[in-house]
Amino acid sequence: MGLTGTARPRMIAAQAEGCAPIVRAFERHEPAPLMWENASTVAAGLRVPKPLGDFLILSDVYASGGEAVAVSDAELMAACVEMARLEGILGAPEGGAGLAAISKLIAQGKIARNESVVLFNTGSGYKYLEAWHAAAGH
Repeated sequence: MGLTGTARPRMIAAQAEGCAPIVRAFERHEPAPLMWENASTVAAGLRVPKPLGDFLILSDVYASGGEAVAVSDAELMAACVEMARLEGILGAPEGGAGLAAISKLIAQGKIARNESVVLFNTGSGYKYLEAWHAAAGH
């Protein structure tokens, strides 16, 4: 579609702080992550202690000059609320993690405010109605 131009885009891996094997390996500059013990996050799709193809994910992040970012459950749920408020998308917490990671990278100056960013939200918040209810303070 040409939305990212002709150059390879920077790849960003977003994970929950309670299960962040890719982020830990990225921060340590390792080729592959170790098993994450006691994985815990509201985002079931991110509760993956040893991702299949983890070394490939890291390789692509490294090769693209990308980043790996961990966010708290509170941050990813707040990002879901923001996505719903601004875009009308009831995204899953996994998508909220991506948006929260983008926000962190903008705050750190690693993504410029005028850059185009593509966020893959691969799930629906409808699968997480209990988490939404809890995030709303009920």
